Amino acid sequence: MSRKVKSVRVPKELESLDLSGMIHECESYLRDLESATLLKSQGNKDAAEALIKTRENDLGRKIGRMVYKARVEYGRTRDE
Repeated sequence: MSRKVKSVRVPKELESLDLSGMIHECESYLRDLESATLLKSQGNKDAAEALIKTRENDLGRKIGRMVYKARVEYGRTRDE
């Protein structure tokens, strides 16, 4: 999987955001989607749906935490 990014425009408040970490979390989510697809194709639809629901909540929480930390860091540097 290619990891090249040509250009990203990030608001000043989020310039310390860990973009590599965010991409890593999205890669993990994609692997879980593949696992869920495999589970569903094997006839285990309930397990596939549970995996997706759990992983979506986890992904949202982790991304939200990254954004929050970047915003806090911006607040610290602005106040100095």
